[in-house]
Amino acid sequence: MSLHEDSKPAVARRLRPALLAGLFLCAALASACTVRPLYSNAQLSAGSDVGAAEELASIAVKPVKTRYAQQVRNNLIFALTRGAGEPATPAYSLDLGVTKLVQSAATIQVTTDQDEPTAGTVTLTAAYKLAETGTGKVVGTGQRSISSSFDRPTQEFASYRAQIDAENRAARELAELLRLAIAQDLTKRQ
Repeated sequence: MSLHEDSKPAVARRLRPALLAGLFLCAALASACTVRPLYSNAQLSAGSDVGAAEELASIAVKPVKTRYAQQVRNNLIFALTRGAGEPATPAYSLDLGVTKLVQSAATIQVTTDQDEPTAGTVTLTAAYKLAETGTGKVVGTGQRSISSSFDRPTQEFASYRAQIDAENRAARELAELLRLAIAQDLTKRQ
């Protein structure tokens, strides 16, 4: 008998409990998975008597103060209600705060001592707090951010207009991220 044959059963006996424990752990993790279709109309939370679309449509978004925040708010209302407008009797209230950061992304050297920006990036960041209207109980909070790039031509108005267009693009994408985050928060609530 060789040494390899004697040690093989002992190693197999030691690995068998670890393999079984790993198998049970994987089965437990898979059973806790709550994957569901993204655009289904099933209830978002246990005990809810309305579908996902109706529950999202019952969210009132509070007014904001800046142009880019208003763009995010308008797109979010449209996404939540599927174009129906704000609800008459909201079940939830959404407090939204949006900030903007504009940066130069690339520069070229026009002369030996002067650089001119040729591209920029607009970053919109939204912090939100979702609460039940009747009780004021916070259902979810979070923060999402999105960036949008734009060209900066030499004409001042064209550069400003390109920045505004980038803000509008970022606002549309940020509103969609917020809608998904809010749906996840409603799913997690008890």
